[in-house]
Amino acid sequence: MPLTGASHQPTPSAYFKTLAELDSWAATPTRPLSVLKYCPRPSAPDARGKLLVCHDYKGGYTESPFSLGYTFNFWSSADIFIYFSHHRVTVPPPGWITAAHRQGVKMLGTLIFEGGGEEDCLKLLVGRLPKSKTGPAQQSSDFRSLPLSPHYARVLADLAHQRGFDGYLLNFECPLQGGVEQTRALSAWITLLVDELKLKIGTHAEVVWYDSVVVTGQLAWQDRLNSFNLPFFLSSTAFFTNYTWPPSYTARTADYFRSLGPSGAHIGPKSIKEHLPYKALEHIAPAGLSTAFFGQGWTWENTQDNPGFTWESWFSDDRRLWTGPRAGEHVQVPAMPANRPGEPPCSHGPFASVASFFSHRAPPDPRMVPLHTTFSPGVGRGWWVDGIRLLERPAGWTDLDKQTSIGDLVWPVPLLAWHGDSSSDALPVAKSEVTLQDAWNGGSSLRLALSAPGEAGEDAAFRCVWLPVQSVTITPTKSYEATVVYKLDKEDANVDLDIALSVKRLAPSSVDVFDVVSQSVSDDSLPGGWTKLCIRFETSTPIQDPRIKAGLGLIISIISEDVSQPLDLSLLLGQLNIYPAPLSAAPPRAPMLLWANFSRSSEPNATPLDGTLTWEAAATFAPLPGTLSLSGAEDTTSAWAVSSTTERWFPRFLYFNVYASVSAVSQPQDAVWIGTSSGFDGQAFGVREVNLPFDRAGAKEVTFYVQGVTDRGAVLPWHQCVFVTVSL
Repeated sequence: MPLTGASHQPTPSAYFKTLAELDSWAATPTRPLSVLKYCPRPSAPDARGKLLVCHDYKGGYTESPFSLGYTFNFWSSADIFIYFSHHRVTVPPPGWITAAHRQGVKMLGTLIFEGGGEEDCLKLLVGRLPKSKTGPAQQSSDFRSLPLSPHYARVLADLAHQRGFDGYLLNFECPLQGGVEQTRALSAWITLLVDELKLKIGTHAEVVWYDSVVVTGQLAWQDRLNSFNLPFFLSSTAFFTNYTWPPSYTARTADYFRSLGPSGAHIGPKSIKEHLPYKALEHIAPAGLSTAFFGQGWTWENTQDNPGFTWESWFSDDRRLWTGPRAGEHVQVPAMPANRPGEPPCSHGPFASVASFFSHRAPPDPRMVPLHTTFSPGVGRGWWVDGIRLLERPAGWTDLDKQTSIGDLVWPVPLLAWHGDSSSDALPVAKSEVTLQDAWNGGSSLRLALSAPGEAGEDAAFRCVWLPVQSVTITPTKSYEATVVYKLDKEDANVDLDIALSVKRLAPSSVDVFDVVSQSVSDDSLPGGWTKLCIRFETSTPIQDPRIKAGLGLIISIISEDVSQPLDLSLLLGQLNIYPAPLSAAPPRAPMLLWANFSRSSEPNATPLDGTLTWEAAATFAPLPGTLSLSGAEDTTSAWAVSSTTERWFPRFLYFNVYASVSAVSQPQDAVWIGTSSGFDGQAFGVREVNLPFDRAGAKEVTFYVQGVTDRGAVLPWHQCVFVTVSL
């Protein structure tokens, strides 16, 4: 959330309007951006179709850091996310890429040709032509097809590698005037793009073909897979049909695919109608097809002008769409449009959530991508650092770079279970809510409420429930650490609570396979009334599976003094983390920031405080105990413990808080917070003097402080941070 950064409008290279603009970008060497790299999740255990989400929100690139905006939060159901706009080459913004990769979801850009794009369609195939006079050394006497150049396949793959995304949607919605010769060359070019992407970004790369032009070059949407678009299906990694299909087309597509035999690579995403999605899904799922959900942001666009619209009202609507209604909530379903002539009628049951049609997928193994969440939907109305509010912004902010999981096991409601002895008693009612009113780090927290009616019985009672919050992928035999930061939000004077952090295996097996080998509780002096719990755990029995799907959550012990009184309490979860436990033989070390620097802007009319802050991260080691005690040159004991080459031990950072002071301060925390860096592990921050929130009149210098937040959720103490002073 770089509040003092440059304009939030897209930079000139955020997208490309023509292939010529793309060539200009390719002519200037650029460094890779700071985004989280893609790491795959374990495969789904069942054979249900996959879900592609295609983002078409107000034309794209509408995110503003200065207000509350639309964000996508239900990643556990999705496999691929496409950032879509109507520019020639759409590049997903870095924050969206990092948000998707945190959840193990692929992020694609878009290559689109619409009305007037015919010239660039041809240029895509023949490549960039030189300005010099050139031609064949000798004229050929036999037929030659349209020449095919790999130039733009290479450039587009370079772009994906430099920006950190995972491939492209190909959307050709203008006729190809070269007819069959051009479409044949295009299908071959697609295979070049697939090869270049897999070479430069990895085997997970995707190239998705949208059903538009057919083999003759005509723009003729087929709404299904058939012989007219088969070559494009065979050349790409996935196939996205047009959305105007009648119900019978799902079965026809599946039958046609099965008739291909071994020549069919795989059936990719199948699109759905944007309205009434569950009714379309009820046709898609039985056919064994995957689904593409286009324009899911309509939940915001269709309601933003309604009286009483708030971010909270939108999130409630969006949550119902994706995870389903809660008890007592009703979803009004519009009438289904009439079937086309000749189509048999179809009937549908009550509303079903989108997530109910797809496998639930946990994020990547924390050994590869440490799991960090502040339950942030990517928006907020304030900013907190270790429980202290440093910003209050009623209009809100949006920053996808700061988005984390909102707790994928608590929607639409947490699924409570009795812990320990089984009980036939009714469980308390649990509710979940993202709140922007309080936080530990970032701009939000997760409120969990428990309620139960009073009942006749003894004067006191002990109840213990298990409340899973976040799914995780665990490798057997490996040791992990997990932490949670929480506080009571609404206390019940009639009960005493004991809260513990724990991990349990999720379905299909509910047998406990984990041992919590150590646990600790922070002291009670954390700001804002927060408490931190930490556990170390590992598998307790041999497991055949290479990965285990588990749930990280809370064991809540409730001692009621008077069971005739109703139960009514809530707590806030501010942060949840899980990461590999450090090896016992690893040398003690700590992250730190080594230096900071300020470079003044060279732009015309720049002020002395317009410029860029940069800094460097480092690690420091604890002193060696005693002196070296080698017995001689043949001693096989290492002089000190050596970090494993397979363990990623060097510190990485989620973001950096930046503070500024116009005068000397006794403590760094007395400086004014001015924003955060952008980009995963990004180590730069743009400063604009006009946005600094204090008066510089008469000042001779300004001091900036940079404070790191590690990928394990730890805010560095000030003695591990840095400052830089800028003379005016």
